[in-house]
Amino acid sequence: MKRNIISIDEEKCNGCGICVSACHEGALQMIDGKAKLVSESYCDGLGNCLPECPTGAITIEEREAAEFDEKAVEKYMDSKKSEQAQPKTLACGCPGTHSKSIERKSEIAPQVAVQDSQSELRQWPVQIKLVPANAPYFNNANLLIAADCSAYSYANFHQTFMKNKITLIGCPKLDEGDYADKLTDILAMNDIKSVSVVRMEVPCCGGIVSAVKNALIKSGKMIPWNVVTIGTDGNIID
Repeated sequence: MKRNIISIDEEKCNGCGICVSACHEGALQMIDGKAKLVSESYCDGLGNCLPECPTGAITIEEREAAEFDEKAVEKYMDSKKSEQAQPKTLACGCPGTHSKSIERKSEIAPQVAVQDSQSELRQWPVQIKLVPANAPYFNNANLLIAADCSAYSYANFHQTFMKNKITLIGCPKLDEGDYADKLTDILAMNDIKSVSVVRMEVPCCGGIVSAVKNALIKSGKMIPWNVVTIGTDGNIID
């Protein structure tokens, strides 16, 4: 049958996962860091997910699609309510919001040298949305662009990642809009030596990597860059 149903532009999707939470029918899931319509019969075509998408990746189109199955959706929602009653995870499609406890062994830490405990922050502000693109500290800088959760997850973040770099932080899931335009301006207006990206393993963090990649392309500059992934347990996994 022909009816209204959503369509997702994967090029625009930044992997934030907000639309998955906004979909009350379970028609959307995060797959490989992108929002996907996994069941046409679960999508009612009303577009509750549209205003939640920060990049405008979701539209409604009229095309041939399976009929909306209200009974199947009700069954699905009942199963999600059952999952919500379990303490192990939250009932949400985004892995980044799944709750878990991390056991740590209590150890007596060796005495730390003064220089190892000092902050390596070299500028202010640090939030991507707030930093001026023409700030003088960007010239000849090695740039670190990090998901804000990463500094709380990785114990030696300052020494390992921030030392001798200009640091920018952000959260593609919570911040409105896309970072690509601001990052493009920074790269285009300054002589950046290198770009390091530190992200968390959760899918929504793919948005920060995508923004950096697009900014590098738009700036037209060949700048060395690399990506480091931190696990939710605080260890480097990639």
